[in-house]
Amino acid sequence: MSETPSHTDRRQTLLADLGLLYASAIWGSTFIMVKGSLSALTPLGLVTHRFLVAAVITGALLVWQRKPLFRNWRPGLLLGLTMVALYVPQTIGLKYTTAANSGFITGLFVTFVPPLTIMFTRQKPRPAQWLAVGISLAGLWLVTGGIGQINTGDLITLSAALTYALHVLLTDRFARSTEHLELVFQQFLVVGIVSLLLGLAFGQSLAVPSLASGGVIVFLAVFPTLSAFLIQIKAQTITAPVKVSLIFALEPVFAGIFAWTLGGETFIFRQAVGGLLIFLAVFVGTVQPINRRDRKNLVRSDRSIGS
Repeated sequence: MSETPSHTDRRQTLLADLGLLYASAIWGSTFIMVKGSLSALTPLGLVTHRFLVAAVITGALLVWQRKPLFRNWRPGLLLGLTMVALYVPQTIGLKYTTAANSGFITGLFVTFVPPLTIMFTRQKPRPAQWLAVGISLAGLWLVTGGIGQINTGDLITLSAALTYALHVLLTDRFARSTEHLELVFQQFLVVGIVSLLLGLAFGQSLAVPSLASGGVIVFLAVFPTLSAFLIQIKAQTITAPVKVSLIFALEPVFAGIFAWTLGGETFIFRQAVGGLLIFLAVFVGTVQPINRRDRKNLVRSDRSIGS
């Protein structure tokens, strides 16, 4: 007996949500890992090797499947440049701030979604989304200790949060019209090449000093880069952007947990409260109210499934 479309859709949605949860968790785990690796690698060297390795693996998969590498290159170029503006400052910022701070500040990307949505779609954000901005700013104040205690790394990481929001919106725009593996390959290649050029321009070493550093690079390339971004693109063709943002909001929570446990960073209650406020802001700003028409349709759908 064939599976009903409703059951199929639910299973696909569940798998997409679980995939996004995996991406959120694996990204959260990388903050403390990247923080530790920066004692041996330069920020631009780490970003260069991480994304070039991911590009080589992805490109090899495309060649093996006999698929083109640059059939539709403009979306990949735009997303790649956006990723450069995300990962380069985020990695540099980690050299000067804690992994927990970096994770929580990166989570502020959701607060940038309302103004960016106005720019892209001319749709005005809901009042709850503006409330979320205020709550998240209060959380940021607690995480960083206010203007008097905010450090250079925090400010650099804040710029990464802006480009994170832009990347999510652009991915939602291109994911339905571009071959997914080709799109991630192009992004990774752009990030790797641009980071390489920046490293050479600023005189940063690109050397990998040890086997352990190489292992970290390979792990970062395969799991939080290749697998996570491929899952994100596939999931954003199924899951609504609002829910994507909500699930990704767990990333700073995972970052804090990994930093305070495996990373051995000092647990500071004030920062934990600030992180919870940021998470609350994400929840307030992304959960959509169900209007009367949707509620009626939902009731009819449930009745038809139960009949």
